[in-house]
Amino acid sequence: MKKLTLLDATLLVSGSMIGSGIFIVSAQMARDLGSAGWLLALWLITGFITIAAALSYGELAGMMPKAGGQYVYIQRAYNKLTAFLYGWTVFAVIQTGTIAAVAVAFANYAGVFFPFLDGNLFEPILIGDTSFTIRYAQLAAIGCIAFLTFINTRGIQNGKLIQLVFTSAKLLALFGLIIFGLYIGLKGTILWDNFKNAWDASAVQSSNINGVITKDWMPLTGLALAIGLGASIINPLFSSDAWNNVTFIAGEVENPKRNIPLSLFWGTLIVTVIYLLANIAYLALLPMESIKNAGNDRVATAAASVLLGDTAKYLMAALIMISTFGCNNGIILAGGRLFQTMAKDNLFFKKAADVNTHGVPAYALWAQCIWASVLCLSGKYGALLTYATFASLLFYILTIAGLFILRRKEPDAERPYKAFGYPVVPILYILVTASICFALLYNEQSRNETMIGLFIVALGFPVYYLWQELQKKKTIS
Repeated sequence: MKKLTLLDATLLVSGSMIGSGIFIVSAQMARDLGSAGWLLALWLITGFITIAAALSYGELAGMMPKAGGQYVYIQRAYNKLTAFLYGWTVFAVIQTGTIAAVAVAFANYAGVFFPFLDGNLFEPILIGDTSFTIRYAQLAAIGCIAFLTFINTRGIQNGKLIQLVFTSAKLLALFGLIIFGLYIGLKGTILWDNFKNAWDASAVQSSNINGVITKDWMPLTGLALAIGLGASIINPLFSSDAWNNVTFIAGEVENPKRNIPLSLFWGTLIVTVIYLLANIAYLALLPMESIKNAGNDRVATAAASVLLGDTAKYLMAALIMISTFGCNNGIILAGGRLFQTMAKDNLFFKKAADVNTHGVPAYALWAQCIWASVLCLSGKYGALLTYATFASLLFYILTIAGLFILRRKEPDAERPYKAFGYPVVPILYILVTASICFALLYNEQSRNETMIGLFIVALGFPVYYLWQELQKKKTIS
């Protein structure tokens, strides 16, 4: 029996998107660009990219309303190998890396209430030029992932209830911050001051003169500006990712041919509007210098402090804990269904295809939990986010290009919903997203992480052929 309504699916889309990013990444973007105009422009571009992708996915979701979502779309448009590369990358870093990073964000903000979480379980161990340690916050993050996984193995109704409660709570809290922020902020002149030189972009450039390191703000124009924008947009893109998770669980949505496309559109539109208004509220309450230098990049906390004083630290920490908890619930709930579908195709561990007495692929969920927990111990959360977002972009491009392939290969296939603005909107999405990928590879600061992201995808080739050989041996024996 289908158990997720259009409202549930929309909450899954928006709840999976809103984690910790909107509360912190604007600080890094302000330092990258030094410009209020370009800061908002990147959030607008991100919104366009996300909604354009969602509208294009709507056609694919209507054609293939099956569990597994994007994995199924890629396999039908291309082949089994390409679908495996996607599933492999989702398991290796996209889904699990995002779960790990969001869980650690939850634990870090829990440290505001429980200071012991900021401590180390043992003294750092030096390995070569790097040190390794385990923080209590990492253990708390693993505990959060395990708890949500357990809840979701007890039936989809549990995950659905958590999603409803936590997504509703964070949407209401964000609207409160936006409404009061704009009401108070627009009474002053801070917003107008921030826009006096709205399009004068600049970035910090370090120089070493006779052993003395100095940092100066250098203007960004032409190609340097384009590369800077392309590299910095990784921040709002990460904050807007995971919208496609609802397609993984399409088999459990009522009337999926209608409700999946609608939930993709409404979910991404709601989040885009919230993100834009939240950043306008930040700019109305805080000078650009305050945004750039927000403590621990906690821009939302700095903005709330203008409204609420010292209590803002605790209120915003509670809001971000609610936000990240609900975000991870949606990602965990959906991810197991993709690995279940892969297992049915003999491209993942066979037990992952099984469902428990609650009708849930528990083995797939626990496999996801175990690897995400390992990534929690890596300590490389910023890098994980870059790997995950860059790899996601590559497969978004590939999937939307599949629209054109399927229109040609299967012109008479049932399409309850057709991609809005086809072929212009999908082509524009592919061009813009490909440009962002190029900028990430070209930019020195992001090049290493993006190359590792490419390596993770490429590693799927030998893994696929090795897996195929192992399956053949099992069949023979």
